[in-house]
Amino acid sequence: MNVPLTPELEQLVKDKVTSGRYHSVNEVIGEALRLLEERDRLQEQRLAELKAKIREGLEASERGEVVDGEEVFAEIEEDIRRAEAEIVDTGI
Repeated sequence: MNVPLTPELEQLVKDKVTSGRYHSVNEVIGEALRLLEERDRLQEQRLAELKAKIREGLEASERGEVVDGEEVFAEIEEDIRRAEAEIVDTGI
């Protein structure tokens, strides 16, 4: 199989072989393909985990186990105001 590469990619492959880390062009390409496969596998795994979390959230919502977003942000803002007041009170 012949695969045309851009001049930049061809130089990258040559540099990898020249560095001594890889013994041949085939070894560089093989490693690149293994890394591509690993990246694709990790992306699929992360996507499956994300879908599972979304499913869990939807199920919790259906059971009524949700917190109103406005309430959460109001609580966070109140916590920030308290923390700022403590800083002012203590002179930090």
